[in-house]
Amino acid sequence: MSAHLEATPVGGPILTRPFKWLLAVFGVGVLLLAWRFLAGLGATTALNDGYAWGIWIAFDVVTGTALGCGGYAVAILVYILNKGVYHPLVRPAILTSALGYSMAGFAIVVDVGRYWWIYRIPMRFWQWNLNSALLEVALCVMAYVIVLWLELSPAFMEKWKVEAPLPILKSLSTALHPVINKLMIFIVALGLLLPTMHQSSLGTVMLLAGHKLHALWNTPFIPLLFLISVIAMGYAVVVLEGSLASHFFKRERETEMLGRLSGVMVVVLSLYLVLRFADLIWRGALGAAFTSGWMSVFFWIETALSVAPLVMLASKAGRLDPVVQFRAALFMLLGGTLYRFNSYLIGFDPGEGISYFPSVPEMFITFGIVALEIMLYIVIVKRFPILAGAPKKA
Repeated sequence: MSAHLEATPVGGPILTRPFKWLLAVFGVGVLLLAWRFLAGLGATTALNDGYAWGIWIAFDVVTGTALGCGGYAVAILVYILNKGVYHPLVRPAILTSALGYSMAGFAIVVDVGRYWWIYRIPMRFWQWNLNSALLEVALCVMAYVIVLWLELSPAFMEKWKVEAPLPILKSLSTALHPVINKLMIFIVALGLLLPTMHQSSLGTVMLLAGHKLHALWNTPFIPLLFLISVIAMGYAVVVLEGSLASHFFKRERETEMLGRLSGVMVVVLSLYLVLRFADLIWRGALGAAFTSGWMSVFFWIETALSVAPLVMLASKAGRLDPVVQFRAALFMLLGGTLYRFNSYLIGFDPGEGISYFPSVPEMFITFGIVALEIMLYIVIVKRFPILAGAPKKA
């Protein structure tokens, strides 16, 4: 079992056929990205005065950081609830979080009109608007990206202490590795605090929409719903990533451990759904789920995607079935993703006659960012000790 094995590099060639396809998608994204920075947002996006943000925020940032919360969710189990059995899942979860948040940070740069002034956010503290939810999100995300890479840095240092492309990397790794290990308790504490703050604040941002956000999503509890749902999504990401990594990298699959983690996801997801419907009933908005046309359709699709994992994982046999685990995690992620799209785009109505659908450059730049994230994951797990467990027996 990987719980008793050290993490090891997967090894193998980098430039496989799938990697080359990802590289091609990324290349198209880079070309369109250059056009975006040269021509501006107006020429390359479908954004308008009614929709100040589109898919780059709704998916790359709001959903991307939620999909990048596997490290946060697993850290709650391992470091707060002291469930050490899940420790082999920490490094892969932290890696997906680090990549997800880094790509989200980059997407913000792409989305902001005057991106060259972003440096002012952390540096010009005397100009901060302390009543701004977006300020908290910006500061927390910036800090969390640094924290995540610090949490992951021992994986790089372990490799570089033995074999480094540059002598300076070997020297720095030998000197810094024990220091990072001593500071890890504080790094982990920050890694637990920061997502708790900014994931709830991403929900708070949509409170500013007021009546423009449909009643099915416009609730004072949206910060809490965003936070709880992201924890469930974090566990789902870990299950999905574990399943895919074991398949593509030919590693032994931790079916039993992922089954227990699926059970934790069920508990968190159940809490989310109870609060979601209790809020609708309390606000008298449940009727809108049946009378709001397309909004009702999207609401029920979102709900069905969230309920499906509960049904699929209700039995112990289901939780221990690798196929059921994978499908349930996928449905959970789709449900959480749609909840965020409904809150940020689909359920948002800035006024009559104003609409938004992402342009081709917006979509392909997003595809390029996702492709880059996957490529970096492949390179890192093949060259550094991230994944625990032994290769599958032939």
